[in-house]
Amino acid sequence: MKSRASMWKKICLVCGAAVLTAVLAGCGSKSPLDPKNPVSLTVWHYYNGSQQAAFDTLVEEFNDTVGREMGIYVQGYSQGSVSDLEAAVRDAISGKVGASDMPDIFSSYADTAYEVEQAGALANLSSYLGAEDLARYVDSYIEEGCIASDGTLRIFPTAKSTEIMMLNKTDWEPFAAATGASLEDLETIEGVVATAQAYYQWTDGLTPDVPGDGRAFYGRDALANYFIIGLQQLGVELFQVENGEMTLHVPEEELHRLWENYYVPMVKGYFGAYGSFRSDDVKTGDILAYTGSTASAMYFPDQVELEADSHAIDYVVLPAPTFQGGRRCAVQQGAGMVVSKSDEQHAYAAVEFLKWFTQTDNNLRFGCVSGYLPVLKEANSVQELQRVIEEQGLTVAPKTYDCLTTIFGQMEGMTLYTNKSFQNGSAARKVLEYNLADRAAEDRAAVAAAVAQGKSLEEAAAPYVSGEAFAQWYGGFFPPLTVASHSPYLPAAPRRASQNDSYHWSKASPLT
Repeated sequence: MKSRASMWKKICLVCGAAVLTAVLAGCGSKSPLDPKNPVSLTVWHYYNGSQQAAFDTLVEEFNDTVGREMGIYVQGYSQGSVSDLEAAVRDAISGKVGASDMPDIFSSYADTAYEVEQAGALANLSSYLGAEDLARYVDSYIEEGCIASDGTLRIFPTAKSTEIMMLNKTDWEPFAAATGASLEDLETIEGVVATAQAYYQWTDGLTPDVPGDGRAFYGRDALANYFIIGLQQLGVELFQVENGEMTLHVPEEELHRLWENYYVPMVKGYFGAYGSFRSDDVKTGDILAYTGSTASAMYFPDQVELEADSHAIDYVVLPAPTFQGGRRCAVQQGAGMVVSKSDEQHAYAAVEFLKWFTQTDNNLRFGCVSGYLPVLKEANSVQELQRVIEEQGLTVAPKTYDCLTTIFGQMEGMTLYTNKSFQNGSAARKVLEYNLADRAAEDRAAVAAAVAQGKSLEEAAAPYVSGEAFAQWYGGFFPPLTVASHSPYLPAAPRRASQNDSYHWSKASPLT
């Protein structure tokens, strides 16, 4: 029975591949394209450096092969950063003076795509993808892209990411040898906090004549992910979206746990955030480890650059830590591609290019350079990665390879999560990103100043880490979050939420 099922699965995959090959070759009467009169497609993205080079190489290959056969010519343009790209898209939609015309395809995160969809500017991709096509992609990636009110697909998954933990192995080893710290301690968020405290105390003890000069151990990028995924691990969906309406869940008990395991160690100096990204902080020797995107692995430094001297460092890639006793889930992130609403030829051609780009070999070739995860189910394995590397003769940076294989190794049994899109989701995420981080930075400076004046760390930190301090932050956290996510419907005098409070709001007006 098992053998029969396996054989049937193989037959289905072969049939699906045959159908796709026929489509890509332009066979049949369905194609509106004419190879003698090719359709030109403009793609806006935020790839730079080696990522842009890898994308351009694939585009050129497509144009010379499948594109030439079908009558499709693709041109890619980097818009700089993600924020630059989003600004360019908004300018194009609004018809701002001097703005470029809307591209045929552009990279977009779900929140931005949702805004553009509300403006009626995105093509319905479900019209060009059959059930067999969709079934090949990771289910949660397709679900994330179904942002239209009728449940149809608007975001084509092209390259995804999640979070990992990167560690300076070289400078970890003497600390671990002296204190007994182990990599297993870093599997949980609570373990990371305890390790960071031990590291601060150990480094403080290295200079007994200078009390209070311990060093931070850990930092993290994307604090919004910490809120969304941390609460999800604890059984709470912060932004619950159904039928276009969002319910905000702000449970006091669970938020207190997040506060204790980020704000408190930040204020005490166990955690740190100094440069633009935490990989920058590893490079300057200010921290040893961080949690960040899989795509950030390539930016992990090869050496620590200090004022007095520099030294080479090795690294360890670890799964992102999770809350002790919590659900085994990790963030699902990474922009997809959306197609601007236009004519049948351009939409059809755009989907054909995106299907080609996300085929296993092509997607993994891109991932080997970018650190992004492939989007087909069959492509997310160490075996497929190794096959593509060998067959294509690829040279893959060790950090990127180790990052990809670490994630592939934990995919089974791990749930990838991202909240459904809602109006003003981007604004709400900014509150998550900066509200607690800004407060922690300000309060850390005050604590450090008090220590410099002769107070012990515990004395200096006491006013900032008490139950009263949490209550003050919590009471000030909820109003800006509701303002950002639902400003048109905010009550005149929002009250402080109690432990089990939830708030229900309808979606706001579309982007103009």
